[in-house]
Amino acid sequence: MRALRNNGLSIVLTLLFLVTLAGQAYTGYRAENADRRDHGEPQLAFSEYLESPEMLEATMENWESEFFQMFVYVMLTVYLFQRGSVESKDPDKEQEEVDREPDPKREGAPWPVKKGGFTLAIYKRSLSLAFVVLFSVSFLLHAVGGAAVFNAVNAEHGDPDRVTTLSYMKTSRFWFESLQNWQSEFLAVLAIVVLSIWLRQHGSPESKPVDAPHSETGE
Repeated sequence: MRALRNNGLSIVLTLLFLVTLAGQAYTGYRAENADRRDHGEPQLAFSEYLESPEMLEATMENWESEFFQMFVYVMLTVYLFQRGSVESKDPDKEQEEVDREPDPKREGAPWPVKKGGFTLAIYKRSLSLAFVVLFSVSFLLHAVGGAAVFNAVNAEHGDPDRVTTLSYMKTSRFWFESLQNWQSEFLAVLAIVVLSIWLRQHGSPESKPVDAPHSETGE
């Protein structure tokens, strides 16, 4: 039970992710077969839909926006401030705890800190680097799935034109799919940065204490 208490947030978020991904897959499968029925095409088995470019494209274009948003947000909070927001460092402090140089002698310090050198340099930036890698992979897979869907639609309409993954990434359709998700992610981040100045949620670390002044940044 202690492990569940200590990891409850990640466990519940993982379950929510799996449930909603399954819901996306099932409803996408139904929608795809309905479209195929309208066009007199053979129906897909559920397993076939899971391996289809339609499923790949729909999933990856959302994942890419999430990872891109998190990378940009992590990097912006290193250098930029928002007075009064729980999501910002205090602009009046020259240095905060997260800004100090790592101490290899600190008890319980992770091994990269103790090793130092290049390993430490990577570890100091590992969060943003992880988001860059996740974004890059999902961005590429979005393009792969999108190109396959684009070619399939052209084939259905008797159009012999085919695109490669690289050429599809140059199309307006690809960037429309990406930007429509990116803008919503940045709007959501903007909302929590600004709303956390004036609004509160008792008990949440994403909020200041209920009686904290609006000008107070973070905790």
